Amino acid sequence: MKRLFTSVFVFAAVFCLTACSSPIGGSTSRGNTLACSFTSPVTLSLDKLTAEGTVTRLGDGEWTAEFDSPNTLSGVKLTFSEGSVTADYKGLSFSVPKSALPVKAMLCNLIEAVDTNARSGELSGRENEGLFEISGSLEGGDYTLSLDSSGNIARFDMPNNLLHISFTDVQVRELAIPGTTTESAAEIPTEVQTSVTSG
Repeated sequence: MKRLFTSVFVFAAVFCLTACSSPIGGSTSRGNTLACSFTSPVTLSLDKLTAEGTVTRLGDGEWTAEFDSPNTLSGVKLTFSEGSVTADYKGLSFSVPKSALPVKAMLCNLIEAVDTNARSGELSGRENEGLFEISGSLEGGDYTLSLDSSGNIARFDMPNNLLHISFTDVQVRELAIPGTTTESAAEIPTEVQTSVTSG
């Protein structure tokens, strides 16, 4: 009887340890990898609108987005800085065109979600099919921010808004902190530094 009790106890202990070490599908947390600067090609879709381009995060509230398609947005660069948005096209600055308003709105949602989570000490979410999914709510609706196995941003979804943004080949860079040396600033490409100072 004592041997049977010991066997059951050992089995239960092993089962509990195994279950606790496998948070897949359950709620978990991990170190924050969002508080960085990065550049990535993106594909954005909002209802029937699809756009492709490159998104760069320079820091908290400092972002740029350059578009390759569709034709109505090709060559347009949006700069988000200190709560304002400016658009550039072949060296000319102008107010954001109507055709870019849906893109501007979905990028504002992305920026708010990433920057808000980047300020946290830890990220809370769940593991799902190789991605770490962070759920939250914005004024525009609920969202899911997904990170890959390296902690880089992979997807941003707002299902109720029919919004999906996918990131590929994310290039992480050091943040340019005011007052740092030129060697630190050199981590960010010259064209990106120019866009910040001129924006």
